[in-house]
Amino acid sequence: MAVDNRSAQRYIYLADDDSDDRDFFADAMLEIQPGVILKMAHDGMYLMDDLFENSDTELPEFIFLDINMPGKSGFECLEEIRKHENLKEVNIIMLSTSNDPENIRMAMELGATCYAVKPSSFEKLKSILEDILSINLISTLEENRKFLLV
Repeated sequence: MAVDNRSAQRYIYLADDDSDDRDFFADAMLEIQPGVILKMAHDGMYLMDDLFENSDTELPEFIFLDINMPGKSGFECLEEIRKHENLKEVNIIMLSTSNDPENIRMAMELGATCYAVKPSSFEKLKSILEDILSINLISTLEENRKFLLV
């Protein structure tokens, strides 16, 4: 069961411990999707508590995860999400400043939908977000298209 909210208001979750990165992401997302419901977590523990508490009632269409967060890393969150019955089909985008091939390999092995490198420019971030939100990620993975977005 894939989450399909394209006809409804989009619900997106971001977990990132850097407040400037959260603000940058929110500004870009609200410019390209003004009606989006955007929830943000400042660390992996908060994200997981919130997701597990609400997994029976509200599922995000996308979860954007930073890798390096206190308490629980993005990889730990990804692994837990993929094991949870109600959450395992949610699109998970690893969003990190790292373009280390080991991190990209780990994200793929743990079941991320795709991996995006955080750009330094606002316009490039909007472009990456537009790409992610406009493609059918399930068929993209099945067709072995791009996993890494930069």
